[in-house]
Amino acid sequence: MNVRFSLIARLALRSLRGGFRGFGIFFACIALGVATVAGVGSLASAISDGLAHEGRTILGGDVSFGVSQRELGAAETGFLRQQGALSSIAVLRSMARAGEERSTLVEIKAVDAAWPTQGRAKLASGETLDAAAVQALLAPQGGMDGVLIDRQLALRLSLKPGDSFTVGERALSVRAILDSEPDKLAGGVGFGPRVLMMQQALRRTNLLQPGSLVRWTYRLALSTGGAAVGDADITSLIAKANAAFPEAGWEARTRENISPQFGRSIARLAQFLSLVGLTALAAGGAGVASAVGAHVARKRADIVTLKALGAPASTVFLGLLAEIALLALIGAVPGLLLGAALPYALAGVLGAALPFPLAAALYPRALAAGLALGLVIALLFALPALGRAHDVPVSGLFRYEVAPLRARLRKRYWFMIGAVAAALLAIIWLTAADRKLALIFLGSAAGIFITLRLAASALTAIARRLPHPRNATLRLALASIHRPGALTASVFVSLGLSLSLLTALTLVDINLRQQFSDSLPKQSPSFFFLDIPARDAQSFEAYLKTQSSEAKIEQVALMRGRVMEVNGARAEDVKAKENAAWVLEGDRGITTAQSLPEGSSLTAGVWWPQDYDGPPLVSLDSGIAEGLNLKIGDTITVNVMGRNVTARIANLRKVNWRSMGINFVLVFSPSSFKGAPYSNLATLTWPGGFDAAREEALLKDMTKSWPNITAVRVKDTFDALNDLFSQIAIAVRAASAIVVAAAVLALAGALAAGQETRNRDAVVLKVLGAGRGKILRIFVSEYAALGLLAGLFGLGAGTLAAWAVCKYVMEIDFSFAAAPALTMTLVAVAAMIALGLAASWRILGRKPAAYLRAA
Repeated sequence: MNVRFSLIARLALRSLRGGFRGFGIFFACIALGVATVAGVGSLASAISDGLAHEGRTILGGDVSFGVSQRELGAAETGFLRQQGALSSIAVLRSMARAGEERSTLVEIKAVDAAWPTQGRAKLASGETLDAAAVQALLAPQGGMDGVLIDRQLALRLSLKPGDSFTVGERALSVRAILDSEPDKLAGGVGFGPRVLMMQQALRRTNLLQPGSLVRWTYRLALSTGGAAVGDADITSLIAKANAAFPEAGWEARTRENISPQFGRSIARLAQFLSLVGLTALAAGGAGVASAVGAHVARKRADIVTLKALGAPASTVFLGLLAEIALLALIGAVPGLLLGAALPYALAGVLGAALPFPLAAALYPRALAAGLALGLVIALLFALPALGRAHDVPVSGLFRYEVAPLRARLRKRYWFMIGAVAAALLAIIWLTAADRKLALIFLGSAAGIFITLRLAASALTAIARRLPHPRNATLRLALASIHRPGALTASVFVSLGLSLSLLTALTLVDINLRQQFSDSLPKQSPSFFFLDIPARDAQSFEAYLKTQSSEAKIEQVALMRGRVMEVNGARAEDVKAKENAAWVLEGDRGITTAQSLPEGSSLTAGVWWPQDYDGPPLVSLDSGIAEGLNLKIGDTITVNVMGRNVTARIANLRKVNWRSMGINFVLVFSPSSFKGAPYSNLATLTWPGGFDAAREEALLKDMTKSWPNITAVRVKDTFDALNDLFSQIAIAVRAASAIVVAAAVLALAGALAAGQETRNRDAVVLKVLGAGRGKILRIFVSEYAALGLLAGLFGLGAGTLAAWAVCKYVMEIDFSFAAAPALTMTLVAVAAMIALGLAASWRILGRKPAAYLRAA
């Protein structure tokens, strides 16, 4: 047995002495897939390690407790101070005004004397600040409190250090331009440019009113007598705090769980990119199959010679297998290097511009996963061609030119393919962040490949049965589609897959933008007004009517509440579907209403009477109810301003969220929160839609007349969302370009693998008197027909996928954009012709004599 394996190794190594001719595409496919998988894994690990290493700095301590619309009481803060060093910050939105003409929405962050508790703040000048320096910089001077503002606000209001602007009822002095905050990531996505001030200054602005939408966060650095603070210490403290104050309603975060939303975003990005890597490997697998098939064809004489000398077929097979495995390993090395370098490249190029800490390092687990997946995919796609080499007879050396062999795979090779497929599933199961999603993807990919193969077989059968055209060029082109060794299957897999993906992405992007733009003028308010004191609700509405009598004005009570229990079970113990889990995390906007809100329709239950004054009832969005497995009669407990309120679900309703009107997931009966302070939320909608001049005039007058009310222009929100969609679209296209590149490589590999057949065809045609022009027309006709048929299939499959995504995932209307879709199909046909001619160009210049002598 040892002698046999040594022989196999010698055969493989001797075969490689001839160089790597014909394996360029093979190497590129393997390297691209391995680089994607290894790079994604390394990047995800670098982000996770960066967050873990900097968690305490980002959070501002070991643990934080956040509450909305109230400050913690003396008993609560006293308890926390007994555990360690306590500090607090307050975050809220307001309007900033500079002079008579300029105003904008800002996000205020009010800190205490201990900020920053961890790390240092950085100014645009490059100076870094500790707590003492921040306090000195923000201290009152000349009767004005100091603030730090970020660059965006400085640009919007044309401010520089030494200038002043007004927030609420207080003028503030700009002391410096803020570049970065060590704890900014913990606060999530901001609603406007940052204004950093001391908490005493915030109180002097008169923005802190009963019911104001302010978020207070208390950071605690644990005191353990000099010992290191472990995760068990933090978990124990949170449990003790919740037991001591069961109705505090605070959201506890730890240095390991700084921002759940950010963590989910990173996880989803990693999942998406992992799927891109697997897709690139799968698409590149077609190129591997073509390269291996061409290699076996080139080695036909060697295979026959070895068999003629008495070598068993299994030895020949194992020698080829060892050779391909070595080549795959060689091709994986550049991919591993690129994957390992990705975290270093991002950290070096982007550096401080990244919104998260990145721990650039080598991550063996990610690199091993990329290598393993690359080798397994290479073997999976190479085995069919290698297995058929087993049954190449000695006579095949002479008969192949006139009767190509069509050997069926033996059972042992089917078993080997099954074993390699099982190994692929095992690797993905062990390394995937979302195993279910990865397995669904694999099933879908297998289904797509099978569908493409079946479509190619159907096309071959149809072409074989079609009547022969009288035109010789068309007749030969048609015969090229169904003859032995035709490119039909390879072209359908590579070109069909890439065009399906591009079509789906393009149509989804177009429909998203269409839906987005269509909803702006007809359905969306012009303004949202926040922090309207309940006592001033009628006065403010009257003011809006004087400014715009024809506008539609809606106003509701607005509070912040956190879901604590669902049917008596703790919210953190509820197993919710992904589309509903966000409702149980953090604070939610809630309201009360006497009648069914506009934009909603009941799907189950009945609405409470207008004069209802009984136990708390709640109306729940039907999609969220399904995600939480709730029904009529179940209960939800929410905490509002430190008090738990349990309400019974009276009805379910479907909400039209796309209208951007006033609507809430949770709507309570009017008497549910008696005595609780609250502010109002109002919207203003002009009949004609957006009007920039009127909006600017209203915003200018309102910020002077009602300085404590926050105005949010919906168009600004849409513009920000549009920018976000554009960035996401660019990112998705960039990632998908990897898949398209793999598919193009596979197409090029298939065309390269068919060069020998093209050589033979060209020689025969030249001997029969055909000139270069005639042969060129035959090749162009064949490539155009294959490209058009594969393009139409990809167009149909991509359109179907885009329709399914729009209808069932994004729940938006779908319309077919004919122009871009058909343009992509024509581009695909042109690409097929160009690549085919590039692969066949040298054949046109070859003389028949040289080929015939070699044969």
